[in-house]
Amino acid sequence: MKIAINKAHFPVTVLGPGRRLGLWLQGCSIRCRGCVSQDTWARDPGREMTVARLLTWCKQTSENALDGITISGGEPFDQAPALGALLDALRHWRSSAGLDFDILCYSGYPLATLQKRHAKLLAKLDALIPEPYAEGLPLTHLWRGSANQKLIPLSPLGVARYQPYLDAPAAMFGKRIQVQVADGRLWSIGIPDRGDMAALEKLAGERGLLFSDVSWRQ
Repeated sequence: MKIAINKAHFPVTVLGPGRRLGLWLQGCSIRCRGCVSQDTWARDPGREMTVARLLTWCKQTSENALDGITISGGEPFDQAPALGALLDALRHWRSSAGLDFDILCYSGYPLATLQKRHAKLLAKLDALIPEPYAEGLPLTHLWRGSANQKLIPLSPLGVARYQPYLDAPAAMFGKRIQVQVADGRLWSIGIPDRGDMAALEKLAGERGLLFSDVSWRQ
């Protein structure tokens, strides 16, 4: 089974509790206005890899020293069969290695839609952050981009790990953005507030660093 991946990173510390593997899937049919990850929208067969290869990368990169896995995009549920295969592989790794990492997934689909169409996939997750990003609503809560999005535990592990954060404010830990440099590109990871990326671009320009291509506008 192949899955289209935009990027993967470890450790991610701004999209869930602890040190996490971050997996961003490629392809999104929802395309929320104001999305900061528009580079993940297009379907791109050139970004496909096997689930087995991705799992090997996860194991080698984390060395089993991880607290969780965050799956985002793109829209993970637009690749439902591949997402299911990935979740099965991650869960098998967790149980066979005796690990306790949680699996959190973002989706731009409403919760009711996911419950109706993808109940079997939800049963394989520990926590979910659904609903489309709403540019007109403020960023209010930790790990969520707009006030309409909820953090929903889906398993006993999810309840134990996420219960303290259900109503946590966005600034609970202060830091909301990670930055990494790879292949001549500057990557931002996390949930920026309104205007943060434009302010970053302006500040960089004032220091002579010009962004030739950005993910938050086409």
